Amino acid sequence: MVLFRCTPALVVLTVGFALVANAQNEKTFPTDAEIKLVLTQTERAIQQYKPLIDMEAAHLGEDGADTIAHDRQVVSGLETAIKAFKGKPQGFNGPLGFAFFEWLDDASRNAALCAGGSSNQAMSEMIAANKDGAESLLRLAQSCAGMSALIYTVNENAGSLYQRYVAAEQELAEQAAEVAQKCTDILKKNSASPKK
Repeated sequence: MVLFRCTPALVVLTVGFALVANAQNEKTFPTDAEIKLVLTQTERAIQQYKPLIDMEAAHLGEDGADTIAHDRQVVSGLETAIKAFKGKPQGFNGPLGFAFFEWLDDASRNAALCAGGSSNQAMSEMIAANKDGAESLLRLAQSCAGMSALIYTVNENAGSLYQRYVAAEQELAEQAAEVAQKCTDILKKNSASPKK
Protein backbone atom coordinates (compact mmCIF):
# COMPACT_ATOMS: atom_id res chain seq x y z
CA MET A 1 0.00 0.00 0.00
CA VAL A 2 1.34 3.41 -0.95
CA LEU A 3 0.89 6.12 1.63
CA PHE A 4 0.63 9.70 0.47
CA ARG A 5 2.44 12.32 2.43
CA CYS A 6 1.38 15.94 2.60
CA THR A 7 4.68 17.36 1.40
CA PRO A 8 5.43 20.91 0.27
CA ALA A 9 5.43 19.65 -3.34
CA LEU A 10 1.95 18.17 -2.87
CA VAL A 11 0.73 21.43 -1.34
CA VAL A 12 2.18 23.42 -4.26
CA LEU A 13 0.59 21.07 -6.80
CA THR A 14 -2.78 21.16 -5.02
CA VAL A 15 -2.72 24.95 -4.80
CA GLY A 16 -1.57 25.15 -8.42
CA PHE A 17 -4.45 22.98 -9.64
CA ALA A 18 -6.90 24.95 -7.51
CA LEU A 19 -5.59 28.21 -8.93
CA VAL A 20 -5.90 27.00 -12.53
CA ALA A 21 -9.40 25.65 -11.93
CA ASN A 22 -10.55 28.89 -10.33
CA ALA A 23 -8.56 31.29 -12.53
CA GLN A 24 -11.61 32.77 -14.19
CA ASN A 25 -13.43 33.40 -10.90
CA GLU A 26 -10.37 34.40 -8.92
CA LYS A 27 -10.01 37.86 -7.51
CA THR A 28 -6.79 39.59 -8.48
CA PHE A 29 -4.44 41.79 -6.53
CA PRO A 30 -3.93 45.35 -7.83
CA THR A 31 -1.11 45.42 -10.37
CA ASP A 32 1.93 47.68 -10.24
CA ALA A 33 0.55 49.65 -13.21
CA GLU A 34 -2.80 50.25 -11.47
CA ILE A 35 -1.09 51.33 -8.26
CA LYS A 36 1.30 53.64 -10.13
CA LEU A 37 -1.67 55.27 -11.89
CA VAL A 38 -3.30 56.08 -8.54
CA LEU A 39 0.05 57.39 -7.28
CA THR A 40 0.37 59.68 -10.31
CA GLN A 41 -3.19 60.92 -9.84
CA THR A 42 -2.52 61.58 -6.16
CA GLU A 43 0.78 63.31 -6.82
CA ARG A 44 -0.83 65.69 -9.33
CA ALA A 45 -3.74 66.45 -7.02
CA ILE A 46 -1.42 67.12 -4.08
CA GLN A 47 0.72 69.51 -6.15
CA GLN A 48 -2.45 71.49 -6.91
CA TYR A 49 -3.69 71.28 -3.33
CA LYS A 50 -0.56 72.59 -1.60
CA PRO A 51 -0.90 76.19 -2.94
CA LEU A 52 -4.53 76.20 -1.78
CA ILE A 53 -3.40 75.31 1.73
CA ASP A 54 -0.99 78.26 1.58
CA MET A 55 -3.82 80.56 0.43
CA GLU A 56 -6.09 79.27 3.18
CA ALA A 57 -3.31 79.84 5.72
CA ALA A 58 -2.96 83.45 4.54
CA HIS A 59 -6.69 84.06 4.96
CA LEU A 60 -7.04 82.28 8.31
CA GLY A 61 -3.90 83.66 9.93
CA GLU A 62 -3.18 82.52 13.47
CA ASP A 63 -6.81 81.49 13.98
CA GLY A 64 -6.38 78.60 11.56
CA ALA A 65 -2.94 77.40 12.62
CA ASP A 66 -4.23 74.01 13.86
CA THR A 67 -6.32 73.48 10.74
CA ILE A 68 -3.42 74.30 8.43
CA ALA A 69 -1.03 72.12 10.45
CA HIS A 70 -3.41 69.16 10.05
CA ASP A 71 -3.77 69.82 6.30
CA ARG A 72 0.00 69.88 5.89
CA GLN A 73 0.38 66.70 7.97
CA VAL A 74 -2.06 64.86 5.68
CA VAL A 75 -0.19 66.07 2.58
CA SER A 76 3.11 65.01 4.14
CA GLY A 77 1.72 61.53 4.85
CA LEU A 78 0.56 61.20 1.26
CA GLU A 79 3.91 62.35 -0.10
CA THR A 80 5.74 59.86 2.12
CA ALA A 81 3.47 57.04 0.96
CA ILE A 82 3.90 58.01 -2.70
CA LYS A 83 7.70 57.84 -2.33
CA ALA A 84 7.48 54.47 -0.60
CA PHE A 85 5.08 53.01 -3.18
CA LYS A 86 7.10 54.27 -6.13
CA GLY A 87 9.99 52.09 -4.99
CA LYS A 88 7.75 49.15 -4.11
CA PRO A 89 4.22 49.47 -5.55
CA GLN A 90 3.02 46.22 -3.98
CA GLY A 91 3.49 47.88 -0.59
CA PHE A 92 0.07 49.36 -1.33
CA ASN A 93 -1.33 45.88 -0.73
CA GLY A 94 -1.03 46.07 3.03
CA PRO A 95 -1.55 48.37 6.02
CA LEU A 96 0.14 51.40 4.40
CA GLY A 97 -2.35 51.13 1.53
CA PHE A 98 -5.17 51.60 4.00
CA ALA A 99 -3.39 54.58 5.59
CA PHE A 100 -2.95 56.04 2.08
CA PHE A 101 -6.69 55.64 1.47
CA GLU A 102 -7.46 57.35 4.80
CA TRP A 103 -5.11 60.26 4.04
CA LEU A 104 -6.83 60.80 0.70
CA ASP A 105 -10.18 60.82 2.49
CA ASP A 106 -8.85 63.36 5.01
CA ALA A 107 -7.45 65.56 2.23
CA SER A 108 -10.79 65.54 0.39
CA ARG A 109 -12.68 66.42 3.57
CA ASN A 110 -10.15 69.14 4.50
CA ALA A 111 -10.51 70.72 1.05
CA ALA A 112 -14.31 70.65 1.46
CA LEU A 113 -13.95 72.34 4.86
CA CYS A 114 -11.74 74.96 3.21
CA ALA A 115 -14.48 75.60 0.65
CA GLY A 116 -17.17 75.96 3.30
CA GLY A 117 -15.08 78.11 5.62
CA SER A 118 -13.93 80.40 2.80
CA SER A 119 -17.52 80.84 1.61
CA ASN A 120 -18.59 81.83 5.11
CA GLN A 121 -15.69 84.28 5.40
CA ALA A 122 -16.57 85.73 2.00
CA MET A 123 -20.08 86.49 3.22
CA SER A 124 -18.63 88.29 6.24
CA GLU A 125 -16.36 90.31 3.95
CA MET A 126 -19.34 91.23 1.76
CA ILE A 127 -21.28 92.41 4.78
CA ALA A 128 -18.24 94.46 5.82
CA ALA A 129 -18.19 95.94 2.26
CA ASN A 130 -14.75 94.49 1.54
CA LYS A 131 -15.34 93.52 -2.09
CA ASP A 132 -11.74 92.51 -2.85
CA GLY A 133 -11.50 90.30 0.24
CA ALA A 134 -14.85 88.69 -0.57
CA GLU A 135 -13.86 87.97 -4.16
CA SER A 136 -10.55 86.46 -3.08
CA LEU A 137 -12.29 84.21 -0.56
CA LEU A 138 -14.91 83.15 -3.11
CA ARG A 139 -12.15 82.15 -5.55
CA LEU A 140 -10.49 80.15 -2.78
CA ALA A 141 -13.82 78.51 -1.91
CA GLN A 142 -14.38 77.50 -5.54
CA SER A 143 -10.84 76.19 -5.87
CA CYS A 144 -11.11 74.19 -2.66
CA ALA A 145 -14.48 72.74 -3.72
CA GLY A 146 -12.99 71.63 -7.03
CA MET A 147 -9.95 70.20 -5.25
CA SER A 148 -12.16 68.29 -2.84
CA ALA A 149 -13.99 66.69 -5.78
CA LEU A 150 -10.71 65.83 -7.52
CA ILE A 151 -9.17 64.24 -4.44
CA TYR A 152 -12.43 62.39 -3.75
CA THR A 153 -12.26 60.87 -7.24
CA VAL A 154 -8.65 59.77 -6.68
CA ASN A 155 -9.73 58.39 -3.30
CA GLU A 156 -12.46 56.32 -4.97
CA ASN A 157 -9.84 54.83 -7.30
CA ALA A 158 -7.53 54.01 -4.38
CA GLY A 159 -10.45 52.59 -2.40
CA SER A 160 -11.45 50.35 -5.29
CA LEU A 161 -7.89 49.00 -5.54
CA TYR A 162 -7.71 48.44 -1.81
CA GLN A 163 -11.02 46.57 -1.83
CA ARG A 164 -9.61 44.31 -4.55
CA TYR A 165 -6.54 43.69 -2.41
CA VAL A 166 -8.67 42.73 0.60
CA ALA A 167 -10.91 40.43 -1.48
CA ALA A 168 -7.92 38.73 -3.13
CA GLU A 169 -6.17 38.33 0.22
CA GLN A 170 -9.29 36.76 1.71
CA GLU A 171 -9.66 34.40 -1.23
CA LEU A 172 -6.01 33.37 -0.96
CA ALA A 173 -6.41 32.72 2.78
CA GLU A 174 -9.51 30.60 2.12
CA GLN A 175 -7.65 28.56 -0.51
CA ALA A 176 -4.74 28.02 1.87
CA ALA A 177 -7.15 26.88 4.60
CA GLU A 178 -8.76 24.42 2.16
CA VAL A 179 -5.37 22.99 1.19
CA ALA A 180 -4.36 22.71 4.85
CA GLN A 181 -7.64 20.92 5.60
CA LYS A 182 -7.10 18.49 2.70
CA CYS A 183 -3.59 17.74 3.96
CA THR A 184 -4.92 17.21 7.48
CA ASP A 185 -7.63 14.87 6.15
CA ILE A 186 -5.04 12.88 4.16
CA LEU A 187 -2.78 12.60 7.20
CA LYS A 188 -5.67 11.48 9.40
CA LYS A 189 -6.82 8.95 6.83
CA ASN A 190 -3.31 7.54 6.38
CA SER A 191 -2.60 7.36 10.10
CA ALA A 192 -5.90 5.55 10.70
CA SER A 193 -5.15 2.90 8.01
CA PRO A 194 -3.98 -0.44 9.38
CA LYS A 195 -0.29 -1.01 8.74
CA LYS A 196 0.90 -4.32 7.37
